[in-house]
Amino acid sequence: MPNAGRAWSMLGLGVAAQTAGTVFVSAPAFLIPLLHTERGLSLAEAGLLAAAPTLGMVLTLIAWGALADRIGERWVIAGGLALTAGAAVGTILAPGYVSLGLFFLLGGMASASTNAASGRVVVGWFPKHRRGLAMGIRQMSQPLGVTVAAVTIPTIASSAGIAAALIVPLILTALLAAACAVGIRNPPRAAPATSPSASAAALRPVNPYRSSSFLWRIHAVSILLVVPQFTLSTFGLVWLVTELSWNPLTAGVLVGVSQFIGAVGRIGVGVLSDRVGSRVRPLRWVALAAVAVMLILAATDAAQWGAAAVMFVIATTVTVADNGLAFTSVAEMAGPSWAGRALGAQNTGQFIAASLVGPGIGALIGLVGYPLAFVAAALCPALAVPLIPKADAEHDRL
Repeated sequence: MPNAGRAWSMLGLGVAAQTAGTVFVSAPAFLIPLLHTERGLSLAEAGLLAAAPTLGMVLTLIAWGALADRIGERWVIAGGLALTAGAAVGTILAPGYVSLGLFFLLGGMASASTNAASGRVVVGWFPKHRRGLAMGIRQMSQPLGVTVAAVTIPTIASSAGIAAALIVPLILTALLAAACAVGIRNPPRAAPATSPSASAAALRPVNPYRSSSFLWRIHAVSILLVVPQFTLSTFGLVWLVTELSWNPLTAGVLVGVSQFIGAVGRIGVGVLSDRVGSRVRPLRWVALAAVAVMLILAATDAAQWGAAAVMFVIATTVTVADNGLAFTSVAEMAGPSWAGRALGAQNTGQFIAASLVGPGIGALIGLVGYPLAFVAAALCPALAVPLIPKADAEHDRL
């Protein structure tokens, strides 16, 4: 078993790195109230700008994962964050919305490095009976990054402008690029068994996508489950401001609190998967719960009940809980030779869906309002339930 102390320190750096990248990716979503109410952009237009970093991630996730499979995690994470910091400089200096969107796109392309590579850190440094917990902690990165963005970006943007708000992701990505270059060590890899008679074909890692449908089904499930998650993270702030008449600071704090609670919930679900010895059973429970909470949120919003804000926190917590389970399951099935590419593919599918949530749900809200948009988002986890495999699968070399 790898050194336990080093494993936890690598996990800590991986979490911090992905959190910094998530702050950059999440930042434009928290500019939507300013862009919509003060700058005159429609929700669909502002949602398109918010989707630019996610679209950038879609373009490069598998490539970053393949690079991590080949050279290891350290320089993929550190180099990607350094490039993200460079893109953040571009967003600060951007003269218009088109160039701003372009630099958000480029920054998303660079920040994708932390997603696949930090997942490999967990698989490489932690044994199976600890991976649910470790991946749950690692999956805190996304809600923690959203939390940081929620409590800083809208407040700074409303008082000092967009450029000033974007200094936050610049500082974080630059600092973490340096820290990861110094501190991250690639996990030990087991040498493949060889024999004098072994052929090159026999020694070549088996493609897990050809051996079963398991990875394809998990990818499809995760794509569907990401829709309610990004609906709430993208439009939660503007919903609180425009529908419930909250001020941006208070709304940002509530969004941040809900994301933090969701981060803790990911750890709890990861520990549960370790205890029950399964990733897919808790994944099914989370999908069913996501359907229920989104429908209840729609009902409380339509009825204009004061409990709508409470349901928003609950719904946010539930809809982010699946990610660690799916990531752990994908990594365990893919094995060490395919984990980077498989996790890159996992994220690619999720972020394709997420990039469509901004303009798509934004347009839907404009047509039918928030309650029916929440109902539409609830249909996606309902479709995911029958796709979840009945049993776990694991690569025999893990």
